[in-house]
Amino acid sequence: MDLMTAAILGIVEGISEFLPISSTGHLILTSHLLSLKHTDFLKSFEIAIQVGAITSVVVLYWRYLLVDSRTIRTVIVAFLPTGIMGLTLYKLIKQFLLGSAHVVLWSLLIGGVLLIVFELWHREREDAIGTVENISLRQALIIGCFQSLAMIPGVSRSAATIVGGLLMGLKRKVIVEFSFLLAVPTMLAATAYDLLKSGAGFSPDQFQFLAVGFVTSFVVALLSIKFLLRYIQTHTFIVFGVYRIVLVLFWILFL
Repeated sequence: MDLMTAAILGIVEGISEFLPISSTGHLILTSHLLSLKHTDFLKSFEIAIQVGAITSVVVLYWRYLLVDSRTIRTVIVAFLPTGIMGLTLYKLIKQFLLGSAHVVLWSLLIGGVLLIVFELWHREREDAIGTVENISLRQALIIGCFQSLAMIPGVSRSAATIVGGLLMGLKRKVIVEFSFLLAVPTMLAATAYDLLKSGAGFSPDQFQFLAVGFVTSFVVALLSIKFLLRYIQTHTFIVFGVYRIVLVLFWILFL
């Protein structure tokens, strides 16, 4: 890896973290395109630079995360399923799933089809929940269970969370914003745990790569969040489902 590669991966992370297209899947596929050997450091890098992206959420939504005690409690409850399953399945995921292009492609394809079918079927209820503060703890827990599916590379944390929230009767903008907030403890916990396990072996150069990936993902994620909030005002997520399917077909046919 070099600094340019770290920046490219940071840009990919910043664009894809909050869109329903799987940032982890895109990082893995990009690594394959760049002919990067999927070492333990690269796997840790792909996890750690997500902190750059979620830092943009802290900047934009710090009042929810630091002041609103009800929202903080709701986010913590929603995080629990992923936290528990992540601790239980960490070794399995890192050794056998992260780095697998086959797992990513299948997840992207199946997820794309399901996302399109769901959007064609789903109709927002008139009494849909209109604010993050009104999400109940029960709804938060169920949304968290949906998020835990994203431990499979390519599933997309944001897509799973958003679909779960829409099924729970939340307005589209509300679940998108809640998905942003839920990314904070989820990504911080994943990164902290991984660095605790692997960080001691990193060289100074590798920490430099992490810093570049962090900064680029942070800046690009700010723009990505603002784009998504504007986009959902007049559009569904069908285009992202189509994109996932086209990406898989392109990869199979030409790469």
